[in-house]
Amino acid sequence: MRIDICGLEPVDRFQRSLEVITGLFFEEQTLSFARTEEANVRVTIDVQQGEQLIVVGTLRDEHGRTYAAHYERFWKTEEEKGRMKQVKHAVSHIYLSLLQQYTGVVQQWGILTGVRPVKLLHQKLRSGFTKEEAHRTLREDYLVTDEKIELMQQIVDRQLTVVPDLYDLSKEVSIYIGIPFCPTKCAYCTFPAYAIQGKQGSVDSFLFGLHYEMEQIGRFLKERNIPITTIYYGGGTPTSITAEEMDALYAHMYRVFPNVERVREITVEAGRPDTITTEKLAVLKKWNIDRISINPQSYIQETLRAIGRHHTVEETIEKFHLAREAGMNNINMDLIIGLPGEGIEQFCYTLEQTEKLMPESLTVHTLSFKRASEMTKNKEKYKVADRDEISEMMKRAERWTKEKGYVPYYLYRQKNILGNLENVGYALPGQESIYNIMIMEEQQSIIGLGCGASSKFVHPETKAITHFANPKEPKVYNEHYEHYTNEKLKMMEQLF
Repeated sequence: MRIDICGLEPVDRFQRSLEVITGLFFEEQTLSFARTEEANVRVTIDVQQGEQLIVVGTLRDEHGRTYAAHYERFWKTEEEKGRMKQVKHAVSHIYLSLLQQYTGVVQQWGILTGVRPVKLLHQKLRSGFTKEEAHRTLREDYLVTDEKIELMQQIVDRQLTVVPDLYDLSKEVSIYIGIPFCPTKCAYCTFPAYAIQGKQGSVDSFLFGLHYEMEQIGRFLKERNIPITTIYYGGGTPTSITAEEMDALYAHMYRVFPNVERVREITVEAGRPDTITTEKLAVLKKWNIDRISINPQSYIQETLRAIGRHHTVEETIEKFHLAREAGMNNINMDLIIGLPGEGIEQFCYTLEQTEKLMPESLTVHTLSFKRASEMTKNKEKYKVADRDEISEMMKRAERWTKEKGYVPYYLYRQKNILGNLENVGYALPGQESIYNIMIMEEQQSIIGLGCGASSKFVHPETKAITHFANPKEPKVYNEHYEHYTNEKLKMMEQLF
């Protein structure tokens, strides 16, 4: 598909956003901002900046059919930067409208292409919009469908039930601790994850650096009397290290962080069932950690083999029951829609198997072709379902969770996500992950410690966000952890 877009100047202000929207409709496409003879489709967009902003668009296809769209709004600001942002928004609105008419495909998220759509609804409601006004804005200005608006509102309501002081936590922080080791690396993964076999020297060095980071950050928090809301161990797979190493790590956490017994939630991802042992579960219980993730992704053995997960379906079930017997009473499980070779039948089978376990929470991911993953580099090897089947699987997940008493409580989206859909976290009421809410809605700073951990510093007053990332490679982290710790401390001093 080749599309010419005419009438927009300067081109560079619009190019990226229009390329993203085009990609929602066509896998293979070329976008040109000049008139060419080879175009299948020619789009003309006229921007009029008078007392009101008026944008008019037409699309003419290869068969001579013409489609039209019109956008007219009063200016929201006199400031030039704000006006330019409004123009870009209007052009995206027109372009999406034209492509929806031309293809007959409705993009349920409209022109929203960011990771956190629910955050936008939070912002509208906090700024004084009524629910009806906020929903109308999402529908008319952003072209979001009623179905997705309803889902967003359910999540906002649930989050404010779970964390009533969500908007008042800017003077607290949460902690993310990244353990960069896994038994093997999954084909869809782009997280910092390195096969742990034969790497004990690297593991020892990493843990030494991590203990240092925790100690220095903990000292700062104690000195400034800054409470910790949640602590989350991710990765990689945090249960890849030994039970003895886990025990020492959690003991250090209690020693150096302020008032750990008052932290609202501590989570440890035990995502790979092949890393879970009786000894490790005993360590988790010893340190009052009962929220863990055990992630099947799928209950189809051929799928697990294809994506590089070297555990069996039986092992997932066995380790789930083992965790229950050890007293773990808040277990999350992740499922992925659209894994290679899977369709509606296979996904429904996975839901049936999940029903036999009934974890406290369930995150339903839609497969995303992440740029650096093995799956993306070898797309021809990993055949996935089409848009319609992916959408139907998501609907089945929504119906199933509702029937079983789960409620949606957080949501995020990713680039290149199949069907232009979303990832949704569901939980039995009262078992929601507070950390997942905090990371998505960005109401407080989250300090990332460990390999590949990203810190997100949220200014308590302006809400401006500054990102800072530790290196992903264990060798680089092991050599420079003091530098990265000091840089974070400098940034924290400016905020607290």
